[in-house]
Amino acid sequence: MSQATHGGIIIRNARFHVTLKLNYKHMKLNKLLWASALISVSFACSDSGEEKPLGKYDNGILIMNEGNFGTNDGEVYYLNPNTEELLPNIFEAENLRPFAGLLEDMVLEADRLYLVANTGKVEIVNPADFKSLGAVSAELDQPRSLAVNGSKLFISDYGPYDASYATPDSYVAVVNGLDGGVVSKKIEVSDKPEDLFSYENYIFVASSEANKIEIIDATQETVVTTIELEASPKQFNAEGGILWVYAIATDEVIFYTLNLSSLTLENSYTVPVANATNRISFDGDDKMYILTSSGYPDYNDAVVTIDIEGNTATATELMTGSGFYGIGFDDDLDQIYVANSNGFQGNGTVTVLSETGSVIRSFEVGRGPSGFLVY
Repeated sequence: MSQATHGGIIIRNARFHVTLKLNYKHMKLNKLLWASALISVSFACSDSGEEKPLGKYDNGILIMNEGNFGTNDGEVYYLNPNTEELLPNIFEAENLRPFAGLLEDMVLEADRLYLVANTGKVEIVNPADFKSLGAVSAELDQPRSLAVNGSKLFISDYGPYDASYATPDSYVAVVNGLDGGVVSKKIEVSDKPEDLFSYENYIFVASSEANKIEIIDATQETVVTTIELEASPKQFNAEGGILWVYAIATDEVIFYTLNLSSLTLENSYTVPVANATNRISFDGDDKMYILTSSGYPDYNDAVVTIDIEGNTATATELMTGSGFYGIGFDDDLDQIYVANSNGFQGNGTVTVLSETGSVIRSFEVGRGPSGFLVY
């Protein structure tokens, strides 16, 4: 392993040679707000190439409101960023029943939107009109995220707590069918799996407590490869044939890059940032926005932007406050979205910032806003 230091940023080069041939597959949009482009016309192309009118929720920003523990009132709001129209509780409005869970993640895959609730279910809706397509509502414990591979769903799950509130029985659940159904298998993985990434016939698992990436063969439904890291992986993001891995260590964050054509762990960028959380958004151009928090009792929070260019990286504090709970970036308008839970005392708020940190506007949303998604 070679190591070089550039302006306080440590860059390590390491190569793990793995005999797997992988091809790029759809990437999951997880707890981050980014898109290669926003559609600015009123029609979209169908699979047949014909144009069809966009649905009610096809062009805008979805705001994920986690909900309050105990009342399980998680919900999704829809925002049109151009007109600033805000529609609340769109799952309940379109399905005539409450979501009834704590929202952990929103995953847009295979023309479906998967709403992952860490209270033990996944709701599946048509992203155009938010009408229910199905669900996974049994055999799950504490699901965290989801990825699609072929006709299968893979769902990361902490598993049940033991007597000491540890999670030794974490797993990735397999469901045969894109519209949900029963869990056909639980693949044992290391404690507290978080984000998933689907790539050809493989599922990458961010095993956060074990500081490793575990790779599942989607056909065999078993772990076939493990890559050890020096920090706790939280999120994946694919850019230009490279998979970024966001990881947290003590008083620093590390961004690993994994070459998808060779499955080789290449560079790592270590940035000294204290109290980093797992909340991150990528802007699609080697810039990341993360939230930091000192935690109880002070809750001194901040929005930090990290710029990675070539072999250098810089961290800049854009905004400070208390109660920051989610972060996102609108790549079309170059605006940052910061969600504030307001201590779960009533509804949360969202503040929109410019790239330099200037406040553009704020508005009220649901309980515990924690994530954003553009499509």
